[in-house]
Amino acid sequence: MDAKEFKTEVLPLKNKLYRFASRMLDDSEEAGDAVQEVFIKLWNMRDKLHTLNSLEAFAMTVTRNYCLDRIKARRTVSLEQTRSLLFEEDKNENIEKLTEQRDTVRHIRQIMARLPEQQRMIIQLRDIEGYEFEEIEQVLDINLNTIRVNLSRARKKLREIYINSVNNGPEKSKSFTG
Repeated sequence: MDAKEFKTEVLPLKNKLYRFASRMLDDSEEAGDAVQEVFIKLWNMRDKLHTLNSLEAFAMTVTRNYCLDRIKARRTVSLEQTRSLLFEEDKNENIEKLTEQRDTVRHIRQIMARLPEQQRMIIQLRDIEGYEFEEIEQVLDINLNTIRVNLSRARKKLREIYINSVNNGPEKSKSFTG
């Protein structure tokens, strides 16, 4: 694909990709950056684009993946900031309570990391990022019933493993494989 073909086939997707990124990232400036990054990625693989069944679907998938990476990066930063605030904000706070909360969050994150990828992504988008079911449906390109079933299973598995580890100690809950 040469520059002229790229301009006629890929660049017209700009507005659609921007709207999609803007909805996922909830930040118009970051969405613009995301679209630029996606175009760079598509340009770098322009020789392979002619083999795709749907260039638009591929571009949307690349945009979705890029946005999910940005959301993860954003979340990591916010957790770091929260952690520093917990320990700097009020020295007179109950340190034991804060430590317990931090350990609980860390433990739940470890349990989440062991969930199947689809369940992990759904629970991340719904329970942590606060996305609506319809938005998750668009982002992950899976139907609403599948989202609801996977969310229910993920929550149940998290609850079971967490309660088991609290009652029996963390070493008993490590046998979870999926």
